[in-house]
Amino acid sequence: MTDPQTTAGAIGAWATAAEAYDLLTVDVPAEHWIEALTAARDTLGLTYFDWLSAVDELADGFSVAAHLADAGSGPVRHLLVRTKVPRGAAALPTAVGVYAGAGWHERETAEMFGIDFTGHPHLVTLLLPDGFEGHPLRKEFVLAARVAKAWPGAKEPGESEGDGPARRKMQPPGVPDPNEWGPLKGTLPAIAERPARAARTPRAAAAAAGPAAEAAEGAPAPRPRRSRSISDGSVSQAEGAPAPVERPRPARTQSADAPWHNPVPATADEPSAPPAPPAPPVSGGPGAPAVPPAATEPEPKDGDGA
Repeated sequence: MTDPQTTAGAIGAWATAAEAYDLLTVDVPAEHWIEALTAARDTLGLTYFDWLSAVDELADGFSVAAHLADAGSGPVRHLLVRTKVPRGAAALPTAVGVYAGAGWHERETAEMFGIDFTGHPHLVTLLLPDGFEGHPLRKEFVLAARVAKAWPGAKEPGESEGDGPARRKMQPPGVPDPNEWGPLKGTLPAIAERPARAARTPRAAAAAAGPAAEAAEGAPAPRPRRSRSISDGSVSQAEGAPAPVERPRPARTQSADAPWHNPVPATADEPSAPPAPPAPPVSGGPGAPAVPPAATEPEPKDGDGA
C-alpha cells in the first residue's frame, strides 16, 4: 500500500491517491463512497475503523474523511479515504454496514456540520442539547454569546466601557459585525477602512523633509558617535589621556588616648609605649626645678571631732 497508484487501483478506477506527511489519502466520488470503503476493508485488509469527520470548505462544500488502519501483525498500515459533498445537499450513505464503529462518528458529524447520513439506524443528537439550532462547526455559524456579551479578551486603546468617543471594538473569530447581525443591527456607523501604511525608507524620509533639509545643508554635519569595544576601554583609559586630579584628604586628628593612631607593626617584639603626656607647668623661674604642688588637707568644719 506504499505506492499511491497501486492503492488507488485497488480501491477503484475512479479513485485518485496522493501521499503527504507519511499518510496516504485516496479521494473518491461521493456516489462510490460505500464501494470505496468496502474495497479498503476486503481488498487492502484495513479492518480497523479509526474515526470519521468533516471539514468545512465554504463554497466547495464539505470534505468527509474516514481514517482506516490494519492493526494486525507487522507494522500498522494507515489510509485516509476522502470524498466531497456539496453544501446545498450535504448527504452521504451511512457506512455502518461496512464498519459498525462509524455509527458514533456519523452522529457527531451530522449535528456538528449538518451532513445527513442516509440509512443510519439511529441518527439522533449526540453532544448538543435538545432544541439546539444550527451546526457549531460550520464556518458561518454565529457565536451569539459573543454578540450579546462583551468579549473578555484583551482590550485595545479606545475599547473602554466609558462614555467617551471610542473606535469600534475588535471582534473575535466567529462574531459578525454588530451592525449586520444582532440587537444593534443598522444602528452603528460603518467602519472606516484605515489606509495602508507604507514602509519609510531613508530616501523617502529625505524627500518628506523637503526644503527644511535643503536649508540645513550649510549647517555642520553632526559628529558621528564612536563605538568602543570592551577591549578598547573608556576614553579616560586611552594613551595620553590626562591623569585624574586627586582631591586633598582632610587631616585626621591625632590623639594620645586612641591607640589606633599609633599602629604597632606585626613583626615588633614589644609594643612601643605611647608617648607620655607633657607635665603641667608650675610656677617658678625659668631655671627652677619642676616640683609637684603639695597636697593640701581640707579645713575641718564645725562639729567635726578632733
